Amino acid sequence: MHFIVKVFPEIIIKSPPVRKRFIKQLRDNLRVLLANLGVDIDVQRDWEKIEIRCPEADTQVTAQVSDVLARTPGIANFALIHDYPLGDLDSIFQNTLRHWRDQLAGKTFCVRARRVGKHEFSSVEVEQYVGGGLLHNSDAKGVSLHKPDIIVPLEIKGERLWVLTSKTQGLGGFPLGAQDPVLSLISGGFDSTVSTYLCIKRGLRAHYCFFNLGGRAHEIGVKEVAYYLWNKYGASHRVKFVTVPFEDVVREILEKVDNSYMGVVLKRMMLRAAEQVADSLEIPALVTGESVAQVSSQTLINLNAIDRAIDMLVLRPLSTMDKGDIINISRKIGTESFAASMPEYCGVISVNPTTRARMHKVEREENNFDFAVLEKAIAERRAQNIDEIVDELDADLSVPVVGDIHPGQIVIDIRHPDEQDSNPLHLAGIEIKTIPFYSLNNHFANMDMSKQYYLYCQKGVMSQLHAANLKDAGHLNVGVYRPEPKSACAI
Repeated sequence: MHFIVKVFPEIIIKSPPVRKRFIKQLRDNLRVLLANLGVDIDVQRDWEKIEIRCPEADTQVTAQVSDVLARTPGIANFALIHDYPLGDLDSIFQNTLRHWRDQLAGKTFCVRARRVGKHEFSSVEVEQYVGGGLLHNSDAKGVSLHKPDIIVPLEIKGERLWVLTSKTQGLGGFPLGAQDPVLSLISGGFDSTVSTYLCIKRGLRAHYCFFNLGGRAHEIGVKEVAYYLWNKYGASHRVKFVTVPFEDVVREILEKVDNSYMGVVLKRMMLRAAEQVADSLEIPALVTGESVAQVSSQTLINLNAIDRAIDMLVLRPLSTMDKGDIINISRKIGTESFAASMPEYCGVISVNPTTRARMHKVEREENNFDFAVLEKAIAERRAQNIDEIVDELDADLSVPVVGDIHPGQIVIDIRHPDEQDSNPLHLAGIEIKTIPFYSLNNHFANMDMSKQYYLYCQKGVMSQLHAANLKDAGHLNVGVYRPEPKSACAI
């Protein structure tokens, strides 16, 4: 296995010291993410790209590496490389044909060759010879030099030929850790999950701050989606998940604040609390999922009034995005199903909200608020590492975790279908159902409740959270299957 990873173009145009730092950060991130696949993988960088090699990798490991690369910020694209001794033009053609013959059927194509070193032929001659050979020895529709359906890329470096196949688009953006950290205010809905993802993609190490307005089930649901985002897109860096109990703050607002100003005052209280949390973690900025005019509290005048509660920078990646675009991104990144089932607890705060908050009225309403309630909520916050969130589940929500499954028991593989395909679960004599985590709640209620079910994912975190959620809903016939040795592949 040999991958060539091209970095995001914005990295290439930066000054030499910054460019070097960013590419080194991306290399280090990939080393962390690939270290858990169970084989020795060599990750090296140069001035414009990263090379990943593992001679003993089988098809499964290659697919797992490809999956990691596809969801790692900082990568423009990557391609699987087949390395051969250079040879003559006919040798180059034969080695190219074996990898591209089937892919060209019914398509127009052209060959693009890059050379480094001195050779008896030019790049154009390589392109013409190989292109002509492919045309006459495949079912290609034809050659198109300007708008081909497929580009066949070749790289010649000294006496080696690289035939590039399976070119895949990356996330783009900057390597995680290349920028300062942020604290994302996450509710589990469409907006906060997408804004968090966009920050991660931009290289911002996103920690999570959750204001609990809906009780234990709400917290478990938000932990699920926060863990999913971190594990899928940001697992190269450990981050914190902070829960701030806000029920009493909401109660104080309902009792003391004029109805029309409840939403604005609540958001100001959240920013005040988040600022203190961020300061304690040495984080310089907050992130919210607010979009201009999406709801009453998000008019420009109201956002200005909200921001004036604190001195810290507040980033709003979605500020000018349409709701449909936000939902499309959530679908693409895998958080749509989480968000669709997450209650909007903040929506019940105000019946007749103002859209043009005046600061003197905001201050007047907040004079009625007992700030000791806010300080108590901040003091009672709970912070934990995102990869340890299951350790804080209440005792009555704990579920049995087993390493062995017996006949008659059923295992439910809740991993994403892509992960199920690349690393299928096989248990001799045991019934295995494949129900992705985002479909589990809808399907489980219709299953045979006389059976014992054990949820499976490869790290055991998502399975424990989902099992706890099912137990909270009254299903006591569910546990977690976590075999040994533990697999560290992504969920």
